[in-house]
Amino acid sequence: MAVLVTGGAGYIGSHTAVVLHEAGRDVVVLDDLSNSSPAAVDALRALTRPDLPFVEADAADVDAVGRAIADHGVDEVVHFAAFKSVSGSIADPDGYHRNNVGSTVGVVEAMRHNGVSRMVFSSSCTVYGEPTDLPVTEDSPISASNPYGATKVACEELLAAEAEAGGLDVLLLRYFNPVGAHASGDLGEDPRGTPDNLVPYLMQVAVGRRESLSVFGDDYDTPDGSAIRDYIHVVDLAEGHLAALDALAADRGSRGCTAVNLGTGTGYSVLDVLAAAGRVIGRPVPHQVVGRRDGDIQRIWADPSLAADLLGWRAGRGLDEMLADHWRWQQRHPDGYAAR
Repeated sequence: MAVLVTGGAGYIGSHTAVVLHEAGRDVVVLDDLSNSSPAAVDALRALTRPDLPFVEADAADVDAVGRAIADHGVDEVVHFAAFKSVSGSIADPDGYHRNNVGSTVGVVEAMRHNGVSRMVFSSSCTVYGEPTDLPVTEDSPISASNPYGATKVACEELLAAEAEAGGLDVLLLRYFNPVGAHASGDLGEDPRGTPDNLVPYLMQVAVGRRESLSVFGDDYDTPDGSAIRDYIHVVDLAEGHLAALDALAADRGSRGCTAVNLGTGTGYSVLDVLAAAGRVIGRPVPHQVVGRRDGDIQRIWADPSLAADLLGWRAGRGLDEMLADHWRWQQRHPDGYAAR
């Protein structure tokens, strides 16, 4: 089966493309490179096949996506293409809505025109906002706490409506916090500009690219006062997409539109992650505590039991392995893909 991976040159998309290729699928990558690098495509091809099809296009461009589907015999889609910075969405909410929702509309329309109905959608635990009950299940209330989360809610609603109309079978994968890198050290996370997330920023400090990490708040209602997240290895996450595609192809209770959490079920605080990073790197990472950051929530972690039941998927890699793999990537690429 041929699978179109939109946003496939990005962090999660590229790792997923490798996993799908290794599972025997014909992978077609589509990306406009607005938030990724041509060097990521080179790294992806080195890990898969030299002639892996790559289409440089905007996922909102219905004609371009439709041509990619038709030209390569695509019969399933994994849709990543989106901006994902919480702070970026606060600074530019309209731009985030146009890009994230617009790309989803474009991909769905192209799928409809070409008779493709199976989609795995890249969603986020940000759709849960600030949860009152933990762990978070797929039935937890939806309440985005920032514009980025609101775009994911809007996309989920759009896809649910499309499924209800009979045009789509979709699994909405609500990610928790992806970290880590491919074990080779050749594929990893290379955010443009200042990283918005903890681990890539921490690793850039550790490699000497930045001076110090800011810990946003030490007065949360958590054991050590810092915010808690459920961190998941990006390769575990990629394997979750393979499991989701397999479930859709086999029609294992996946008709219509279904949301599934992808997380480990364990929460780690910012200070927990700093301590683990120090163990992996072999020295403390310079940091200082500053005030809370707009759009952040204090604690969240997943109930991943539906993923186990529906997809047969469980995360298998622990925090130290996540950080060790991320550190290997960062050491080999101190300036990101620009160092290639």
